[in-house]
Amino acid sequence: MIDIHSHILPGVDDGAVTIQDSVNMARLAVSEGIDRIIATPHHMNGKYENERIDILHKVDELNLHLKQEKIDLDVLPGQECRIFGELLEDYQQGKLLTLNGVSSYLFVEFPSSSVPRYADRLFYDMQNEGVIPVIVHPERNAELIERPDRLYNLVKNGAATQLTASSLTGYFGKNIQKFSQKLIEANLTHFIASDAHNIHNRSFKMEEAMDTLEKKYGIDMIYYYTENAELLIEGKNIYKEIPEKVKKRKFLGIF
Repeated sequence: MIDIHSHILPGVDDGAVTIQDSVNMARLAVSEGIDRIIATPHHMNGKYENERIDILHKVDELNLHLKQEKIDLDVLPGQECRIFGELLEDYQQGKLLTLNGVSSYLFVEFPSSSVPRYADRLFYDMQNEGVIPVIVHPERNAELIERPDRLYNLVKNGAATQLTASSLTGYFGKNIQKFSQKLIEANLTHFIASDAHNIHNRSFKMEEAMDTLEKKYGIDMIYYYTENAELLIEGKNIYKEIPEKVKKRKFLGIF
């Protein structure tokens, strides 16, 4: 299994603090059936800056250490970039890193409570440059929960999205779990990943998420998400179903 979103690199953000933390996370990942994982440290979120060249060096160092520890996990390079106005310029200057470095997919994080008005134009410009934005954890964004048509329009216009395993399994609460299911049912998400930060309160939950997914939607849905992760790290185009608008129900659910 491939996990495309993690904070396993030590000492760079609010994920693993020490190399031992990274080792502990790696062992837990392997126990859940994960054999490849993309390290996606935070970048430009107001607290952390991790540019492309630094991430590549740190991924090499971690892979060497895991090999010495005889842990069979391949760490791949990536980045979780907070949206900002000069994002495309920084990409052109080589500061940003697409997922696994060979794909055209770039993680973009929104502020937790809102979606900047310039997101539509920025995403349009990014795609003209050959870069496809992947919106991380849209199910935890307050504006998208309140106005799911906002997400529908972004996806319809070419963006992809990544759902968090812990959201699907209910660790962020019932409301976020229900919204996650709505996004799956409306073809508004394309990847499921852990966003793991540690082995305690923000761990992987990937195995549990896949079990949940299969029980509710069947084995074909497992294939959809696992194959998209495989295509992503190979630098190929992912599968996308035709997006639909999230159906609102009065007095029920979270709307």
